[in-house]
Amino acid sequence: MPLIHVDADAFFASCEQAINPAYRGKPVVTGLERKIVSAASYEAKKLGIKRGVPLWDVKKICPEAIILPSHYETYSLFSKRMFDILRRYTSQVEEYSIDEAFADITGLRRPLHKSYAQIAISVKNAIEKELGITVSVGLASTKVLTKIASKWKKPSGFTEISYYNRPDFLKKTSLEDLWGIGRQTAAYLNKFRVYNAWQYAQASEDFIDKKLSKPYKEIWRELNEERVYQVSTQEKDEYKSIGKTKTFSPPSSEAQYVFAQLSKNVENAFIKARRHNLAAKKMMIFLKTNDFRYRTMEVRFNRATCFPNEAMGPAKQAFLKLFSSSFVYRATGVVIFSLQSRFSLQMNLFEKPLTIEKIGRVYEAVDDLSQKYGKHIVFLGSSLPVMEKQKKERQFIGLPCLGQAT
Repeated sequence: MPLIHVDADAFFASCEQAINPAYRGKPVVTGLERKIVSAASYEAKKLGIKRGVPLWDVKKICPEAIILPSHYETYSLFSKRMFDILRRYTSQVEEYSIDEAFADITGLRRPLHKSYAQIAISVKNAIEKELGITVSVGLASTKVLTKIASKWKKPSGFTEISYYNRPDFLKKTSLEDLWGIGRQTAAYLNKFRVYNAWQYAQASEDFIDKKLSKPYKEIWRELNEERVYQVSTQEKDEYKSIGKTKTFSPPSSEAQYVFAQLSKNVENAFIKARRHNLAAKKMMIFLKTNDFRYRTMEVRFNRATCFPNEAMGPAKQAFLKLFSSSFVYRATGVVIFSLQSRFSLQMNLFEKPLTIEKIGRVYEAVDDLSQKYGKHIVFLGSSLPVMEKQKKERQFIGLPCLGQAT
């Protein structure tokens, strides 16, 4: 019963390199908005740049590093496309995280006319060719073993762990490198002279039962090729709410700038809603002060909507009630909820169906442009102060600037 684990390599940075071919082969870092590294390309990692490193240290380590803000909506689009490619081969796909997935390919050799290894390599090649990113793929009989395999050759690697070569891989895998084993558990097992995955797998069941709790016995069983963790095939397309927040630096007490941050959050939330064909009836907005106090308000729309321009009127009214120039603000956020299908909207008595249809066509064009040229290529005028600030930051580090206010 073979499984594959697909693990995207340096995912956020790779997405940026895929969108901007000029960045390929260069040290790319994301996290400009937080002033610390959130992701680093393999070219940056080779120079010692790791996640969590302050950006001023990045400039010291590598003055030519390309530093970018994180575009999470863009990364989510890449993630969805990666999962869609996997589902061409099998419906048994688990979206484990934004950049990794498990897939059960049992029984596909005959219909696909390929060995399991060839199927795994075909998946890998299709993702890399169509998305312009690299992924590492592991093939084995259980989830724990596939996680070991996918890490073995990075980036852009393929590794198969079979019944015959399993001892060799496990002997070279430390306990801390096992999925689900932390540093403290590894130190505890070291006291019993268990130092690597093979020694763990070879331990007696009696030892495991007496010394460890149920989750660690499950890992032990998986190492011994007994599938305990099943592939969960539920696609993550159901949402009770969609939230977007943004911490900005430096903090500000300027109403127009703080509202622009909120406006961009509203746009981002509705971008995600449209991608999943959802519309919201209610919205909650919040402002976070520099001393970490929150001011919140809930607003209700006349009908469910997936268009940010329809939400900005109520958002502005709520903002004016919450905002005070006597405070300095460091973050804004929005949560849209009471979600329903955007295709089952019920208009009120005073609305013209043609007007709603025209708005829908406008946002279809906006979404098409965003998919082709990047998110926020077209944005609301209320978001302009933030976009202008980002434009200056991108110019400062020598990046192209895109975007047109509407």
